Amino acid sequence: MVTTPVTSITFEEYLTYDDGSDFHYELVDGKLELMNPPSIEHFLIVDFLDTALKAEIKGCNSTWLCFRESGVRTGRNKSRLTDLCVVTLEQARELLNASAVFESPPLLIIEVVSPESVKRDYRHKRSEYAALEVPEYWIVDPLQAKISVLLLEDGFYEETVFTANQQILSRTFPELGIAVDRIFTAGNLNQERRD
Repeated sequence: MVTTPVTSITFEEYLTYDDGSDFHYELVDGKLELMNPPSIEHFLIVDFLDTALKAEIKGCNSTWLCFRESGVRTGRNKSRLTDLCVVTLEQARELLNASAVFESPPLLIIEVVSPESVKRDYRHKRSEYAALEVPEYWIVDPLQAKISVLLLEDGFYEETVFTANQQILSRTFPELGIAVDRIFTAGNLNQERRD
């Protein structure tokens, strides 16, 4: 993770910040933090989950929306980029002609762990999303072949870890029925893909 030369920036400045590059930044305590480009494995896992969640949303005739790389404001001068987040139609309407940084908690946030994001995904984002009262947060960890589903209970996350052929249990999507190994197989070009 590299910090840009900008020394201090407000949340409002972050919403319109453009350095002329295609780089993506998170805002952490008023400083821009450059996000490294994801791996192909990361992209494939996110794509698989995005497709599965959108099919689930359509199947239950919900008006929810699933977005990739949208922002979530987690503090006064703090905003995180999510790999995936599910929001209500009303939340999306509020940002229709603005930067896609949600200030109210999404229904579900999913982060896919990469070697440089372990501490950020497991510690920082976990505590920030709990403080924001995001009801459900998944940490998809291909490094350890596990998925942690965190459900908000009385202001803290209760964690359940799923591995191998266990099916993920989601409060947001109770009928989802996807096994962990299918998600990680989707990210591996060396194995037969079943999606």
